[in-house]
Amino acid sequence: MIPFFMVFLVYPFFGTINEVYSRALAGFLFIAAAVTDFLDGYIARKKNLITDFGKFMDPLADKFLIFGALFSICISDYIFPEGLLLSPAIMKHIFFWISVIVIFRELAVTSMRLVVVKEAGTVVSASKLGKIKTNAQIVCVSMIILEPVLFPFAKGVLSVLSMALMLLFTVWSGINYLVTYWKHLDTNK
Repeated sequence: MIPFFMVFLVYPFFGTINEVYSRALAGFLFIAAAVTDFLDGYIARKKNLITDFGKFMDPLADKFLIFGALFSICISDYIFPEGLLLSPAIMKHIFFWISVIVIFRELAVTSMRLVVVKEAGTVVSASKLGKIKTNAQIVCVSMIILEPVLFPFAKGVLSVLSMALMLLFTVWSGINYLVTYWKHLDTNK
């Protein structure tokens, strides 16, 4: 589903007059991908089908989902419409720099996970804070896509608030992982 929602985020397929349809379809596909990812993990836990492969791949699937959305929003020409509290250009710049931080954190934590697997022989599964971070990212992307359709009176305020929450939980969970697993990172090599 990731490439499909990316296409609808980047290109207003139904014409610039009908951007609502592209937003709605992109939002539906993004949320459906997030929900099916959640259900996959839920079913695995419920049926006791948890594997080291799943512990590693589930966060990776989350990253593909979020990275696809972040990249698409960053290059979309229509995702931040006129009439917001902040101009579309300012919204794009704010989102771009938050996206850089999110991507850096995700790559750093994934790299650290690989080192911990090698050094300690244990797979680092997602922490509760990491899951909250992922949910904050999903809510942020969903809000940016769907706020102009569902809450046009909010004038982008909900998008900005969700970006702030995404940034907060992204940085906080990244620091938490670093502190928790620092002992496995041999900085003397």
